[in-house]
Amino acid sequence: MSREQKFWGWGEPGAGPELSGHVAGLLGDWLGVSGAIVSKPVALADVRLRAPVVAGALRAALERAVGAEWVRDDREIRVLRAAGKSYRDLLALRSGACEDAPDVVVAPSDHDQVEAVLGACAEAGAAVVAFGGGTSVVGGLAPDRGGRETAVSLDLGRLDGLIELDQRSRLARVRAGTRLPELDHALAAHGLRLGHMPQSYEWATVGGCAATRSAGQASTGFGRFEELVAGLRCATPVGELATLAGPASAAGPDMRALVLGSEGTLGAITELVLRVRPVATHQRYEAWLLRSFEAGCEALRALAQADVAPDVARLSDEHDTRATFALAGEAAFIRRAGAAALRVLRYRPGCLLVTGWEGHAGDVARRRAPAARLLRSGGAMALGRGPGEGWHAARFTGPHLRDALLDRGVLVETLETATSWSGLARVHGAVRDALTQALRATPPVIGCHVSHLYPDGASLYFTVLARQDPDDPRAQWSAAKRAAGDAIAAAGATITHHHAVGRDHVAWLQAEHGALGVELLRAVKQHCDPTGIMSPGKLLPP
Repeated sequence: MSREQKFWGWGEPGAGPELSGHVAGLLGDWLGVSGAIVSKPVALADVRLRAPVVAGALRAALERAVGAEWVRDDREIRVLRAAGKSYRDLLALRSGACEDAPDVVVAPSDHDQVEAVLGACAEAGAAVVAFGGGTSVVGGLAPDRGGRETAVSLDLGRLDGLIELDQRSRLARVRAGTRLPELDHALAAHGLRLGHMPQSYEWATVGGCAATRSAGQASTGFGRFEELVAGLRCATPVGELATLAGPASAAGPDMRALVLGSEGTLGAITELVLRVRPVATHQRYEAWLLRSFEAGCEALRALAQADVAPDVARLSDEHDTRATFALAGEAAFIRRAGAAALRVLRYRPGCLLVTGWEGHAGDVARRRAPAARLLRSGGAMALGRGPGEGWHAARFTGPHLRDALLDRGVLVETLETATSWSGLARVHGAVRDALTQALRATPPVIGCHVSHLYPDGASLYFTVLARQDPDDPRAQWSAAKRAAGDAIAAAGATITHHHAVGRDHVAWLQAEHGALGVELLRAVKQHCDPTGIMSPGKLLPP
């Protein structure tokens, strides 16, 4: 099995990023925490595990399917496959609470082996949870057994690599366990790239992105992941579900769309045909300052509806902007803004917008010019390329910082939604109010940014920091999450724009799709997974 993340946090084992004294001081001012380390994750030897329960007949069938060396139930691999990377997952892992870890981890190497594993599990009545990059932040990897005795982690890490490339059509056939950086590296040899950049880019797999309908930081320009999928192959407990990789079709309902976003509840995606693009020869990232969040949202709406939105557009609200300036050191940030520094004071508190274009130099210049004119007409002030390039260089660092914050007793989590331009301000205010009220005993710092622009609306991404309740941190966040989810649903916004449903959003699925919609999903699952072994407790309400 390939390189692994540390079981209790983000990234490979070893030293993570340290918080500076400046940042520790801000945490004290904002949250009332001392900045001192108050907790550390347990050692692997101290993790609490139940003894694995795997019937002899099931183990024999799994070993016949993939080979004995790829069927493991040792402590390390079970803990590494025990959960994803949500705040609640990390609380459990750091404390060593892995009693519900999968009983066995099975690593097939191709589609036929996946089908054989699923067949064996269906016959034995063992629950199956597919594991790709391990980056779920919504409980998507929780090894729920659904009342069954045994839980199997289906590790897709060996299903990796570029199978074939049609350069004329710009289509790449890829195994589902391929991580995004590895695919971009393989494509780069042919002058191509996928260009899908979620914050989990370093670890996310193409299969996981498809199963969760991922959005990347450049999705405004490059499209969400489902737009990049031309065809796919999925192994289910009753056989193969595959689609053609044509540019478009009117042959009935879209079977590809049925699998995209199914989160492992129908089967395991094993191969994908993906639309790829040329490697960018030029990038331009820059920052702008707007007088208010309302003014910034109006400017982004104008860009999207005029079809001149940049590939990357990230607008921070006043609270997120203030935190960004404070964490970076306002003086240093303003210095990087160059000639605009003296005028920044007129824009306080202001809202920071980062824009990015990628492609050939001429193409970038052609697309940027009308966007810049629209931004200036909307009152945006250019801060130059320094702050934008600083964001671009650090855009994957957020998850790495959570471990250091958890060490210091900080609740740190994110949630997201999307709604129409007409509803954006209402949803923004409702979620902020709900989180503030739910966390009133430990007053939070709540930042929000807009990204992923559409002609009819945009996403809202909230980051929450608060002093952790030392007695019951899980209940503290669960109450806040429930309040925020209820506020989102009441406002008519989606419960998730790109984090998926997993376990954490199940309660709100019917509010979004209606009773009939949920029953249709149940009917599809019943046909593809008649014994109900695939990802129990995920996506569908019980």
